[in-house]
Amino acid sequence: MRIAIDARKLHDFGIGTYIRNLLKYLARFDQQTEYVLLCKPQDRDAVLQLGPNFTPVVETAKPYSLREQFTIPARLLTQHVDLFHEPHYVLPPLVPCRSVVTIHDCIHLMFPQYLPNRLAVAYARASLWAAARRAERIFTVSETSKADILRYCDVPADRIVVIYNAIDDRFAVPPSEDAVTRVRERYQLDGPFALYVGNIKPHKNLERLIDAFHLVRRDGFERLKLLIIGDQISKYPRLRRAVDKYKLHKHVRFLGFVQDDTLAALYRLATVFVFPSLYEGFGLPPLEAMASGTPVVASNTSSLPEVLGDAAMLVDPYRAESIADGMRQVLSDSDLRRSLSARGLARAREFSWESSVRRIHEVYLEVASGTASSS
Repeated sequence: MRIAIDARKLHDFGIGTYIRNLLKYLARFDQQTEYVLLCKPQDRDAVLQLGPNFTPVVETAKPYSLREQFTIPARLLTQHVDLFHEPHYVLPPLVPCRSVVTIHDCIHLMFPQYLPNRLAVAYARASLWAAARRAERIFTVSETSKADILRYCDVPADRIVVIYNAIDDRFAVPPSEDAVTRVRERYQLDGPFALYVGNIKPHKNLERLIDAFHLVRRDGFERLKLLIIGDQISKYPRLRRAVDKYKLHKHVRFLGFVQDDTLAALYRLATVFVFPSLYEGFGLPPLEAMASGTPVVASNTSSLPEVLGDAAMLVDPYRAESIADGMRQVLSDSDLRRSLSARGLARAREFSWESSVRRIHEVYLEVASGTASSS
């Protein structure tokens, strides 16, 4: 059996984490199936290292482009593929074999104002609807996302399979004291700081985070810093203006992308992790913070309560005062910090990439063999 997986987003933030762990665990427990990975030219060697049953096929069409609608089906046809897994929601209609698709969330349908123009909105809506209708199975990462897919796409509920994400192994093993010390000294982290990790798109709600940070500092936590790790600030000048409004230039730091070992140390050094996102299909960063023993303040919306349970301080992301209040409670109460840390560590252990990928693999076999009924 030959299964193809679109791995062009291997190094992206959220979807990239999903693809990397999918491939890593498939390589660990399945040496019989032949896997064809559509990848960028620079990732060819990484694919070859997965094992002799993994074959790289270079695909230069960009994700979400018109070109991929034709080149991907052509690649699958020449590779004689039995099943194709598209890990994001654009599934070309000409795919010549059975298919499964992962729809992580419905962000582009719920917040169309964040897309660049009406054409992008129409493309996203049409692509998601077509993928959901075309695929034999739809993987998604939370019950919340499943409900959203059912809301926007006319598909039977039993065609959607909820399989949770999990954390990377790098967050399960604490970095050495020397590594943590190096990061502390490099970034001059000599006091308490709040940490945010993720992209800085509008739905991540970072303007309100900066508003809340200002309120917390004003109410007696003037030593507190805020570190934001993700995209470059130049992409969203409104965030810089929010910092300017409160004269927080010396206290808010935008670090952009950092290496995995640095990120693991920053999670453990942070006094509190804050994640005020308006919408998440799953929300990996707060779970990563929990696995690092860091107390988490997060939104009480979308999938976050489902994923984080009672192991986080949940706040109203639409009110800066609520975000600030959650931060203040964690910063001022050492017993609460210890409780959240312990509950967070236990919660993070409930999620496993190995068990998730084994379930994905089971669905692969069901669909490829034709034993999975399609409603």
